[in-house]
Amino acid sequence: MAMDLETKAKEAFIDDHFELAVELYSQAIDLNPNNAELYADRAQANIKLANFTEAVSDANRAIQLDTSMAKAYLRKGTACMKLEEYQTAKAAFQAGSGLAPEDPRFTNYIKECDQRIEEEDASLSKPSVEKPTRSVVPGGSELDTTAVPASSAPASDVPVSKPKFRHEFYQKPEEVVVTVFAKGIPAKNVAVDYGEQILSVTIDLPGEEPYRLQPRLFGKIVPSKCRYEVLSTKIEIRLAKAEPIQWTSLEYVKDVAVVQKINISTPAQRPSYPSSKHRGVDWDKLEAQVKKEEKDEKLDGDAALNKFFQDIYKDADEDTRRAMQKSFVESNGTVLSTNWKDVGAKTVDGTPPDGMEMKKWEY
Repeated sequence: MAMDLETKAKEAFIDDHFELAVELYSQAIDLNPNNAELYADRAQANIKLANFTEAVSDANRAIQLDTSMAKAYLRKGTACMKLEEYQTAKAAFQAGSGLAPEDPRFTNYIKECDQRIEEEDASLSKPSVEKPTRSVVPGGSELDTTAVPASSAPASDVPVSKPKFRHEFYQKPEEVVVTVFAKGIPAKNVAVDYGEQILSVTIDLPGEEPYRLQPRLFGKIVPSKCRYEVLSTKIEIRLAKAEPIQWTSLEYVKDVAVVQKINISTPAQRPSYPSSKHRGVDWDKLEAQVKKEEKDEKLDGDAALNKFFQDIYKDADEDTRRAMQKSFVESNGTVLSTNWKDVGAKTVDGTPPDGMEMKKWEY
């Protein structure tokens, strides 16, 4: 049965029916999950569909099953080049060249990778040239499990299944921590691969459809410094950032946006709480100095007039304060008297400014 599906998949591929080829290869893999040829061939079909992260994952699985398969390294390198993962692509091509030195494609691709890497390094060394950076899918904590670059990839009629496990991420200046909430998963059923800007997580449980998380990452990482741990309730993956930038999402999208660099040169200072004498600072003296500056502050217009009245009220005796309050309230803010003997025994009438008249409003 698996052989029939593989034959039909090859025929579909030859006829340029790449979506059908991927579906048929997937059915064949379900029946024969340890066949490296099926994964390598499905990787090629995924490349044709511009499903480059899926192609890398398939190629990695083929290499795990058969480390001597040169075409698996060729497919991995090709997909990584499409993702602009030139360092990872070069490593794959070099491994494939060692297995098939007579194949000129490996040599040609290695030269192209070297050229691309050189161009990339040159662009990074020019501070005046802003390298295109990543923009993101809104809401970075929970994302779809596949990331297809914004290209002319054909639409697929194959329904996308809902992710079985929830995942989220948080970050530090030097790393991004991805958590897949999968409870009670044996470590032997978990496979995690890293590329220059690729993460591939596969959870393969007997009798169930494999779970795959295969995003192209927002920023580049250092694969040799990445690590993961399978715990009782989750899988924790630590991705070492290649540069200290702020990831606003886990996944990459082709559109250009500004990336904020994280300043890690100055460590965060813990807040200190002042007392009268704290670390050599005389807080009482400092408070007195601030009050003196406030008192000596020169103001204009209404601000100066308000401060003048505030100072009078603050330094006045009880009768003066009562006079000021009574006159101001009863005159609707048009009279301010400091003489309690004058205003204490009568109602203070309003005195509007010249050219204006008082009106009583009825509610």
